[in-house]
Amino acid sequence: MEQKFAAQLFTLREELTKGIAPVFRELKEMGWAGVQISALPANHNPEEVADALRETGLGTAGMHISLDRLENDLENVIKEADLYGTRDIICPFLPQDYQNVEGYKKLKEKLNEIASNVPNYRISYHNHAFEFETEIDGVSALEYLLAPTEDNLILAEIDVYWVKKGGRNPVSFIQPYAKRMPIIHLKDMSNDEKEIFAEVGTGKIDFVPILQWGEKSGVEWYAVEQDICPGNPMDSLRISLDNLMHLKDQI
Repeated sequence: MEQKFAAQLFTLREELTKGIAPVFRELKEMGWAGVQISALPANHNPEEVADALRETGLGTAGMHISLDRLENDLENVIKEADLYGTRDIICPFLPQDYQNVEGYKKLKEKLNEIASNVPNYRISYHNHAFEFETEIDGVSALEYLLAPTEDNLILAEIDVYWVKKGGRNPVSFIQPYAKRMPIIHLKDMSNDEKEIFAEVGTGKIDFVPILQWGEKSGVEWYAVEQDICPGNPMDSLRISLDNLMHLKDQI
Protein backbone atom coordinates (compact mmCIF):
# COMPACT_ATOMS: atom_id res chain seq x y z
CA MET A 1 0.00 0.00 0.00
CA GLU A 2 2.93 2.36 0.62
CA GLN A 3 3.33 2.76 -3.15
CA LYS A 4 0.03 4.70 -3.02
CA PHE A 5 1.05 7.33 -0.44
CA ALA A 6 1.42 10.80 -1.95
CA ALA A 7 2.23 14.21 -0.46
CA GLN A 8 -0.13 17.00 -1.51
CA LEU A 9 2.08 19.92 -2.50
CA PHE A 10 -0.25 22.59 -1.09
CA THR A 11 1.22 21.54 2.26
CA LEU A 12 4.62 22.72 1.00
CA ARG A 13 3.58 25.85 -0.89
CA GLU A 14 6.14 28.05 0.88
CA GLU A 15 8.98 25.54 0.49
CA LEU A 16 8.27 25.23 -3.25
CA THR A 17 9.04 28.93 -3.78
CA LYS A 18 12.66 28.14 -2.87
CA GLY A 19 13.00 25.34 -5.40
CA ILE A 20 10.92 22.50 -6.77
CA ALA A 21 13.61 19.84 -7.21
CA PRO A 22 14.93 20.06 -3.60
CA VAL A 23 11.40 19.59 -2.24
CA PHE A 24 10.81 16.55 -4.45
CA ARG A 25 14.17 15.05 -3.43
CA GLU A 26 13.37 15.44 0.26
CA LEU A 27 9.95 13.86 -0.19
CA LYS A 28 11.43 10.91 -2.04
CA GLU A 29 14.09 10.44 0.62
CA MET A 30 11.38 10.58 3.30
CA GLY A 31 9.63 7.66 1.63
CA TRP A 32 6.73 9.16 -0.29
CA ALA A 33 5.75 7.32 -3.47
CA GLY A 34 4.20 10.32 -5.18
CA VAL A 35 3.09 13.92 -5.08
CA GLN A 36 -0.16 15.61 -5.94
CA ILE A 37 0.53 18.65 -8.09
CA SER A 38 -0.77 21.85 -6.50
CA ALA A 39 0.33 25.29 -5.34
CA LEU A 40 3.36 25.48 -7.61
CA PRO A 41 5.09 28.88 -7.78
CA ALA A 42 3.37 31.25 -10.19
CA ASN A 43 6.46 31.51 -12.39
CA HIS A 44 7.26 27.78 -12.47
CA ASN A 45 8.21 25.97 -15.66
CA PRO A 46 6.27 22.72 -16.17
CA GLU A 47 9.42 21.17 -17.63
CA GLU A 48 11.16 21.78 -14.30
CA VAL A 49 8.41 19.86 -12.51
CA ALA A 50 8.63 17.03 -15.02
CA ASP A 51 12.41 16.88 -14.63
CA ALA A 52 12.06 16.65 -10.84
CA LEU A 53 9.52 13.84 -11.20
CA ARG A 54 11.83 11.92 -13.53
CA GLU A 55 14.88 12.48 -11.35
CA THR A 56 13.20 11.29 -8.14
CA GLY A 57 10.90 8.65 -9.59
CA LEU A 58 7.95 10.13 -7.71
CA GLY A 59 4.57 9.34 -9.20
CA THR A 60 1.90 11.94 -9.90
CA ALA A 61 -1.28 11.60 -7.86
CA GLY A 62 -3.26 13.93 -10.07
CA MET A 63 -3.29 17.71 -10.42
CA HIS A 64 -5.38 20.33 -8.65
CA ILE A 65 -6.51 22.78 -11.32
CA SER A 66 -8.67 25.86 -10.76
CA LEU A 67 -12.11 26.05 -12.31
CA ASP A 68 -10.94 29.08 -14.28
CA ARG A 69 -8.15 27.09 -15.94
CA LEU A 70 -10.45 24.13 -16.57
CA GLU A 71 -12.80 26.45 -18.43
CA ASN A 72 -10.28 28.68 -20.19
CA ASP A 73 -6.96 26.85 -20.45
CA LEU A 74 -7.91 23.19 -20.79
CA GLU A 75 -5.55 22.55 -23.69
CA ASN A 76 -2.51 23.51 -21.61
CA VAL A 77 -3.86 21.63 -18.58
CA ILE A 78 -3.96 18.46 -20.69
CA LYS A 79 -0.43 19.09 -21.93
CA GLU A 80 0.74 19.37 -18.31
CA ALA A 81 -1.11 16.20 -17.33
CA ASP A 82 0.66 14.35 -20.13
CA LEU A 83 4.00 15.85 -19.12
CA TYR A 84 3.52 14.76 -15.51
CA GLY A 85 2.20 11.31 -16.40
CA THR A 86 -1.29 11.58 -14.93
CA ARG A 87 -4.85 11.51 -16.22
CA ASP A 88 -6.41 12.79 -13.01
CA ILE A 89 -7.48 16.43 -13.01
CA ILE A 90 -9.23 17.73 -9.93
CA CYS A 91 -11.22 20.91 -9.34
CA PRO A 92 -10.09 21.85 -5.82
CA PHE A 93 -12.21 24.82 -4.80
CA LEU A 94 -15.12 27.02 -5.82
CA PRO A 95 -15.42 30.78 -6.15
CA GLN A 96 -17.89 32.27 -3.67
CA ASP A 97 -20.44 33.00 -6.38
CA TYR A 98 -20.73 29.27 -7.13
CA GLN A 99 -21.58 28.33 -3.55
CA ASN A 100 -25.36 28.35 -4.00
CA VAL A 101 -27.98 26.13 -5.63
CA GLU A 102 -27.67 27.64 -9.10
CA GLY A 103 -23.89 27.70 -8.86
CA TYR A 104 -23.65 24.00 -8.03
CA LYS A 105 -26.03 23.14 -10.85
CA LYS A 106 -23.92 25.17 -13.25
CA LEU A 107 -20.75 23.53 -11.92
CA LYS A 108 -22.11 20.03 -12.40
CA GLU A 109 -23.00 20.86 -15.97
CA LYS A 110 -19.60 22.46 -16.66
CA LEU A 111 -17.52 19.65 -15.16
CA ASN A 112 -19.51 17.04 -17.04
CA GLU A 113 -19.01 18.96 -20.25
CA ILE A 114 -15.26 19.18 -19.62
CA ALA A 115 -15.09 15.47 -18.79
CA SER A 116 -16.93 14.55 -21.97
CA ASN A 117 -14.51 16.67 -24.01
CA VAL A 118 -11.44 14.87 -22.61
CA PRO A 119 -12.58 11.23 -22.31
CA ASN A 120 -9.04 9.93 -21.79
CA TYR A 121 -8.75 11.90 -18.54
CA ARG A 122 -10.63 11.77 -15.24
CA ILE A 123 -12.25 14.90 -13.83
CA SER A 124 -12.83 14.91 -10.06
CA TYR A 125 -14.07 17.37 -7.47
CA HIS A 126 -12.36 17.97 -4.11
CA ASN A 127 -14.63 19.00 -1.26
CA HIS A 128 -14.41 21.29 1.73
CA ALA A 129 -17.11 21.68 4.40
CA PHE A 130 -19.13 24.45 2.77
CA GLU A 131 -20.80 22.07 0.29
CA PHE A 132 -22.75 20.59 3.21
CA GLU A 133 -24.39 23.96 3.86
CA THR A 134 -26.45 23.87 0.66
CA GLU A 135 -29.17 21.32 -0.10
CA ILE A 136 -30.22 20.33 -3.61
CA ASP A 137 -32.91 17.75 -4.37
CA GLY A 138 -32.90 16.59 -0.76
CA VAL A 139 -29.14 15.97 -0.46
CA SER A 140 -26.07 18.11 0.23
CA ALA A 141 -24.56 19.99 -2.69
CA LEU A 142 -21.55 17.65 -2.51
CA GLU A 143 -23.72 14.55 -2.86
CA TYR A 144 -25.56 16.26 -5.70
CA LEU A 145 -22.29 16.97 -7.54
CA LEU A 146 -20.87 13.50 -7.02
CA ALA A 147 -24.04 11.43 -7.53
CA PRO A 148 -22.80 7.96 -8.54
CA THR A 149 -24.94 7.63 -11.66
CA GLU A 150 -23.91 6.49 -15.12
CA ASP A 151 -24.62 9.87 -16.68
CA ASN A 152 -22.49 11.78 -14.13
CA LEU A 153 -18.84 11.90 -15.21
CA ILE A 154 -17.60 13.78 -12.12
CA LEU A 155 -15.50 11.56 -9.87
CA ALA A 156 -14.91 12.10 -6.16
CA GLU A 157 -11.81 13.27 -4.35
CA ILE A 158 -13.16 13.19 -0.82
CA ASP A 159 -11.21 14.98 1.91
CA VAL A 160 -12.02 13.08 5.09
CA TYR A 161 -11.19 16.01 7.40
CA TRP A 162 -13.68 18.30 5.67
CA VAL A 163 -16.36 15.62 5.71
CA LYS A 164 -15.99 15.34 9.47
CA LYS A 165 -15.85 19.13 9.80
CA GLY A 166 -19.13 19.20 7.88
CA GLY A 167 -20.75 16.98 10.48
CA ARG A 168 -20.65 13.68 8.61
CA ASN A 169 -18.96 10.36 9.32
CA PRO A 170 -16.12 9.93 6.80
CA VAL A 171 -16.38 6.13 6.64
CA SER A 172 -20.12 6.22 5.98
CA PHE A 173 -19.90 9.12 3.58
CA ILE A 174 -17.40 7.53 1.18
CA GLN A 175 -19.34 4.29 0.72
CA PRO A 176 -21.24 5.31 -2.47
CA TYR A 177 -18.04 6.25 -4.29
CA ALA A 178 -16.47 2.83 -4.69
CA LYS A 179 -14.75 2.68 -8.10
CA ARG A 180 -15.47 6.41 -8.49
CA MET A 181 -12.66 7.80 -6.33
CA PRO A 182 -9.15 7.23 -7.72
CA ILE A 183 -7.65 9.61 -5.13
CA ILE A 184 -8.71 10.28 -1.54
CA HIS A 185 -7.44 13.10 0.67
CA LEU A 186 -6.23 12.24 4.16
CA LYS A 187 -5.77 14.74 6.95
CA ASP A 188 -6.59 14.37 10.61
CA MET A 189 -8.58 16.55 13.01
CA SER A 190 -7.07 17.59 16.33
CA ASN A 191 -8.49 15.71 19.28
CA ASP A 192 -9.77 18.81 21.08
CA GLU A 193 -12.46 21.44 20.80
CA LYS A 194 -10.47 23.40 18.21
CA GLU A 195 -10.77 20.60 15.62
CA ILE A 196 -7.93 22.02 13.55
CA PHE A 197 -5.75 20.27 10.95
CA ALA A 198 -3.53 17.55 12.40
CA GLU A 199 -1.03 14.96 11.23
CA VAL A 200 -2.57 11.65 10.14
CA GLY A 201 -2.86 9.29 13.09
CA THR A 202 -2.65 11.97 15.79
CA GLY A 203 -6.27 13.09 15.98
CA LYS A 204 -9.86 11.90 16.16
CA ILE A 205 -10.33 10.37 12.70
CA ASP A 206 -10.07 6.56 12.51
CA PHE A 207 -8.09 5.86 9.35
CA VAL A 208 -8.03 2.06 9.47
CA PRO A 209 -11.58 1.58 8.08
CA ILE A 210 -10.94 4.33 5.53
CA LEU A 211 -7.82 2.57 4.26
CA GLN A 212 -9.61 -0.80 4.30
CA TRP A 213 -12.41 0.68 2.20
CA GLY A 214 -9.91 2.28 -0.16
CA GLU A 215 -8.14 -1.00 -0.84
CA LYS A 216 -11.43 -2.67 -1.74
CA SER A 217 -12.89 0.24 -3.66
CA GLY A 218 -10.36 1.27 -6.28
CA VAL A 219 -8.40 4.03 -4.54
CA GLU A 220 -5.11 4.45 -6.41
CA TRP A 221 -3.57 7.22 -4.30
CA TYR A 222 -3.87 8.32 -0.70
CA ALA A 223 -2.90 12.01 -0.81
CA VAL A 224 -1.93 13.59 2.51
CA GLU A 225 -2.61 17.30 2.81
CA GLN A 226 -2.22 19.50 5.87
CA ASP A 227 -3.33 23.01 5.05
CA ILE A 228 -1.70 24.52 8.14
CA CYS A 229 1.11 22.88 10.11
CA PRO A 230 2.24 23.75 13.64
CA GLY A 231 5.89 23.94 12.59
CA ASN A 232 7.95 22.77 9.63
CA PRO A 233 5.53 21.22 7.10
CA MET A 234 8.13 18.58 6.24
CA ASP A 235 8.04 17.45 9.87
CA SER A 236 4.26 17.17 9.72
CA LEU A 237 4.43 15.14 6.51
CA ARG A 238 7.03 12.86 8.08
CA ILE A 239 4.76 12.20 11.07
CA SER A 240 1.81 11.46 8.78
CA LEU A 241 3.82 9.08 6.62
CA ASP A 242 5.31 7.26 9.60
CA ASN A 243 1.83 6.79 11.04
CA LEU A 244 0.42 5.63 7.72
CA MET A 245 3.16 3.03 7.48
CA HIS A 246 2.03 1.66 10.85
CA LEU A 247 -1.66 1.91 10.00
CA LYS A 248 -1.28 -0.06 6.79
CA ASP A 249 -0.10 -3.04 8.82
CA GLN A 250 -3.55 -3.12 10.43
CA ILE A 251 -5.33 -3.46 7.09
